[in-house]
Amino acid sequence: MSAAATRTAAPLLLALDQGTQSARAMLFDTAGELVARHQQPIQAYRDTGPGQAEQDADYFWEQLARACQGLWAAHGDLRERVAAVALTTQRASVVCLDQAMRPLRPAIIWLDQRRTRDYPRLPWYWRWPVAALGQGETLRQFQSKAECNWLAADEPDLWAGTRYFLLLSGYLSWKLCGERRDCTASQVGYLPYDFKRQDWAGPADMKWRALRVRREQLPELVPPGRPLGTITATAAANTGIPEGLPLIACGADKACEVLGAGAFTPDVGNLSYGTTATFNTCNARFVEPIRFVPAYGAAAPGRYNSEIIVQRGYWMVNWFKREFAAEEVREAERLGVAPERLFERLLDDSPPGAMGLTLQPFWNPGVRIPGPEAKGAIIGFGDVHTRAHLYRAIIEGIAYALRDGKERLEKRNRAPVRELRVSGGGSQSDAVMQITADVFGLPAVRPHTFETSGLGAAINAAVGAGLFADHGAAVAAMTRKGETFLPRPAPRALYDRLYRRVYRRLYPRLAPLYRSIRHATGYPGHY
Repeated sequence: MSAAATRTAAPLLLALDQGTQSARAMLFDTAGELVARHQQPIQAYRDTGPGQAEQDADYFWEQLARACQGLWAAHGDLRERVAAVALTTQRASVVCLDQAMRPLRPAIIWLDQRRTRDYPRLPWYWRWPVAALGQGETLRQFQSKAECNWLAADEPDLWAGTRYFLLLSGYLSWKLCGERRDCTASQVGYLPYDFKRQDWAGPADMKWRALRVRREQLPELVPPGRPLGTITATAAANTGIPEGLPLIACGADKACEVLGAGAFTPDVGNLSYGTTATFNTCNARFVEPIRFVPAYGAAAPGRYNSEIIVQRGYWMVNWFKREFAAEEVREAERLGVAPERLFERLLDDSPPGAMGLTLQPFWNPGVRIPGPEAKGAIIGFGDVHTRAHLYRAIIEGIAYALRDGKERLEKRNRAPVRELRVSGGGSQSDAVMQITADVFGLPAVRPHTFETSGLGAAINAAVGAGLFADHGAAVAAMTRKGETFLPRPAPRALYDRLYRRVYRRLYPRLAPLYRSIRHATGYPGHY
């Protein structure tokens, strides 16, 4: 292409997505079409001990740079058309840095399970109201899991030398543009953040007393669609991204996924079938998904995502693969395909409802949903059941848990969900999409692109580059429906009976036993 033609060609948006399993560099056009993509697989974390998940922060930078270089190696002619860059990353992974912005230790990945009993004791005028509201356990969980608290307790010399404490998004943004800035919609984790105001908590906020982090350790915050800085010469040399391009704030991967799926109003629910499964609605109002659990900042200014989380969502597919699917793994290796593709047969070999086998997918408990003592459960076994029924029960159990989340959010939003947008790895299965439609009794829609988090980042890049007047216009132009799966009457009725008469009754009946197990064994930990 000649220089003159390049200048007049349609602009492209570069979306960088540093996820848990891979780093991806993607080019989108202003119609939301994925023009080019390069994926760099990564090692999610180094297992340094029981419950620990760490990875070198600069490893993520190196892999992101490789993804960019791979993109340009195959599509170098498109580089000059890039109008802006946006970076989205995994949530709640933190980096400790010295004065020169050098990492002092490996990044702590969101999967890390360390806790401490040594956290700040709040004054009585905070403890008593918290206890009166029944939130004492929630506060203890928050304080015990906060990385800044257990770092200060377990690695005091290192914490004393920590000049800056950034999320991975903030660190990689600094590597790209040389500014200690991060997006408001990336602030998910154990931080003193005011989710309603979408800014750091005010000086009198209790979070500053509950956590050991200081304001001067945290970055400047920028709303989605606004510039974080420009690509530096050093970043350009490492990544091949043209120097001087604007880096636009966009938010964490889940926020970008909701936006890229086109779930911009509370009547459209976004299911994410990822390692962590989530159900989100986007709203212009601040709506807590449950009382005292905040809505997160959306990847669009002035909006919020109310989110229900199943901590071990489609991680359970990997668990099944590891523990029960050696046969499919061997066959997949022989055929050169992913084992998950062969799991479709297991769904074909088991009927809707898995002949009554019902699974509660709480292999990893949450703080509030369903509760810190929760465990997983499978009931209804009979001599007819096989691995196929177990796999179907996993898929259906995750869908039941997310339907429960959908019903909670409908009550909180005071608006019914009329349609589902389904993203994440599980959405690529037609059988899983059909199960989702049947369990929810709603149309389940695949967005037109699988790369919804990348598209959400690209939407922000487009707004930041001035290609659209606002996020609403960009969402309308760049997102649309793909294939739609409609609920089938007979499976829908069966799932509705199982959901209401069996699944919804499981937790209230099993919770006392979960508490007894916890008291007897100490697992999950209770601080």
